[in-house]
Amino acid sequence: MTAGIDDTGGGASASMISDVEAARFLQHAQMTSRPEDIAAVQKLGFEGWLDAEFARPRGQTGVEWLTAEGHDKVTPEGEYFWPQFGDWMAWNQMLTGEDQMRKRAAFALSQFFVVSLDPIDGFWPPYMIAAYWDLLCKHTFGNFRDLLERVSLNAAMGLYLNTKGNLKEDEATGRRPDENYAREIMQLFTIGLYELNEDGTLKRDENGEPIETYTQDDITNLARVFTGYDYNQKNVKRRDVEWLDYPVPSVDFALDPMVIDVEEHSFLEVNFLGKHIPAGTHPARKFPYVHDVLFNHPNVGPFFGRQMIQRLVKSNPSPDYVARVTAAFNDNGEGVRGDLKAVWKAVLLDPEARTVSGDGMDGKLREPVLRFAQWARTVGVEAEEGTVYCFNTSRSDNALGQSPLRSPSVFNYFRPGYVPPQTEMARADATMPEFQLHNETSTAGYINFLHWTIRWGAPQMRPTYAPLLPIAHDTEVLVDWLNLHLAAGQLSDQTCAVIGTALASKGVTEDSSDDEKKDLLASACLLVMASPEYLIQK
Repeated sequence: MTAGIDDTGGGASASMISDVEAARFLQHAQMTSRPEDIAAVQKLGFEGWLDAEFARPRGQTGVEWLTAEGHDKVTPEGEYFWPQFGDWMAWNQMLTGEDQMRKRAAFALSQFFVVSLDPIDGFWPPYMIAAYWDLLCKHTFGNFRDLLERVSLNAAMGLYLNTKGNLKEDEATGRRPDENYAREIMQLFTIGLYELNEDGTLKRDENGEPIETYTQDDITNLARVFTGYDYNQKNVKRRDVEWLDYPVPSVDFALDPMVIDVEEHSFLEVNFLGKHIPAGTHPARKFPYVHDVLFNHPNVGPFFGRQMIQRLVKSNPSPDYVARVTAAFNDNGEGVRGDLKAVWKAVLLDPEARTVSGDGMDGKLREPVLRFAQWARTVGVEAEEGTVYCFNTSRSDNALGQSPLRSPSVFNYFRPGYVPPQTEMARADATMPEFQLHNETSTAGYINFLHWTIRWGAPQMRPTYAPLLPIAHDTEVLVDWLNLHLAAGQLSDQTCAVIGTALASKGVTEDSSDDEKKDLLASACLLVMASPEYLIQK
């Protein structure tokens, strides 16, 4: 059996990449390490595989899926107000399609540039969140600067963080522009709260205190830039229906970038981060300028880079690792700043990513969404009719405790600086963000959810176990297969033996029915996916 992790250096040529090395790399870079995925990495090498993924065409978009499923129809049931189709869309994207590295990276971006389906209301919430997801997917392999400005103009972001309908000041009423987005674009989307060195460590003043990146005055001034924007109604068609006393708009406002109404825009001067924009400057000049200023701030590389390392590889990266990713963000080798392909390569190919240190603080807790997506894509799922999808899995008592595009707040499912209290991690001052989701309730809820779902699935998702049915009767081969393809060789010999003994007690033979084999396979997946050696991804 495969025992432990082969921690040979990550610089090996393609012909020298072992199954375990390939599986471990793939589980950082995408959702699965299926046999065909491993073969592709061994053929192309790590960097060659990434280049191939960067060139892979996008699969069906979220908006395309919604429309193909008929969720743009106007019916008396008022489905145009229902958010749950957004969950179905999000899970369909996570569970299907061969462009899974793009989707894995987009999921990481969705936890940095957070928009959540939770508070989105009004017409067409699923299209709002689908258009946002598609925006992230479209720009996943593009440039951070372009993505940043398009996020600011996105309709779902406008609704989520109050840019939509944000009005200029009114001295007669005392109204001031809403400051929400001005704050979050600095605090969460670009520069963070404190000035950083290139390795992500805090810069400090002469008294040893962290140096704040911005002040309340910066927020107040920057908020003026984000006034006058609202949904783009240019392509919207309205339909009168007998069951409402107002028309139902088409989905177009959710898909198109917001537009400016200059009558509602503040033309006061803007002073932020040491930059000055004169009074009367047109928003067509002002808007891109502020994004240039934020994009070129020296904090962006380490602030963004460290969080992408956390999302894909490890929770507590070393300063040297962060510095190397920052360098790639600052210059892709051809003088281009913000090239996301260079960032993904720096994150995934770094020596610290491709080796296991043996440090007890190495690795990360696998996110529940990624565990479930990995299982589904690895064992195979299908829908009895239509296409595969799943429901909102946010509840921690009877589901995963996490659902894609359902963050409970703009601060993501967990904070990047979270340190689990009263633990060895706390004593080492090691950040472990995903542990913020981990408690007694979520642990029991996860096991209970798996116990049913990995055997019987959900209404629109049934496991086939097609890759595993031929070896279900051979427990040693089966456990070895699961150790490689689910755990990247992390299960110890002792854990494999315990799982193998438990499975052998079921007495499944080559002549057993498919139902009996699926019972055993579900038990095998449950035992692997509940083991600490699987849950901590290294």
